[in-house]
Amino acid sequence: MAVVLGLGLIGGATAGAVINHGPRPEPPVAAGSPEAFAKVRTVWRNAPVDQLFPPTLTDHGGGPGGADRAWSRVGVAPPAGCAGAFDPLLQRVLAPVGCARLLRATYVDTTSTTVTTVGLLITSGEAADMAALGRRWSAENLGGRADLLPRPVAFPGTAAARFGDRQRGSWTVQISDDLPIVVYAVSGFADGRTVPTPQAAQKAEAPDSTTATAQAGLGYDAIDLASAVDDRVQAAAQAQLNPSAHPAPAQSPSGTPGPSRQAPPSASSNPSPAKKHS
Repeated sequence: MAVVLGLGLIGGATAGAVINHGPRPEPPVAAGSPEAFAKVRTVWRNAPVDQLFPPTLTDHGGGPGGADRAWSRVGVAPPAGCAGAFDPLLQRVLAPVGCARLLRATYVDTTSTTVTTVGLLITSGEAADMAALGRRWSAENLGGRADLLPRPVAFPGTAAARFGDRQRGSWTVQISDDLPIVVYAVSGFADGRTVPTPQAAQKAEAPDSTTATAQAGLGYDAIDLASAVDDRVQAAAQAQLNPSAHPAPAQSPSGTPGPSRQAPPSASSNPSPAKKHS
């Protein structure tokens, strides 16, 4: 009886240990590791499209002269490859990091004056490839070259129906150092007018810029929307890498995320976990 009782106590203690100690949380993945890059490449499949490209976005006080800005999504392109998505020289610059998947959405501002395509490039390269691209982008100031532009996506029957290459007015490209992510935005006029000389978004945002592109806020559109989408992609990526530390974000009653204006990221100043070059 003593032996049986002893076994019962041991068995009960073991069962209690199993009950009291559930499955351990998955350990975080080291940033920049091949495992981390593999996990992040699944973000586009695991995150809802409304999480990455919200139906509406708002920036209070972020426009020219401190004006409020707001945008509505007019269309989302099907996930695709990168063929034809960039000007040829930009395609060549991005080639070393590869193209696993490209997601794009186009927005219109509340006045139906400007339209902006935002793109999320999931690269197939590894950390060394992304770091090399970031160094080259900064060292050669590639973000300011008007022959390295992303191409827009037009949606028939919307304010962006006439948004083509000749309508591009401003743009920005943000490259992550330690995640396989490139986020970009290209903006233009909804009325289909051509822009002879596009202006990089950071130049168009400068207080002393007097071009039509700057006065219309196209630089603000490009940077605001690229930064807003990049924030959401970074959050989704970090949730993939460390699920236990990143619960699902709360949403407003309408299901639309709130404002997310921040300064454009650079190699030396960036509030998010991943370094970026723009």
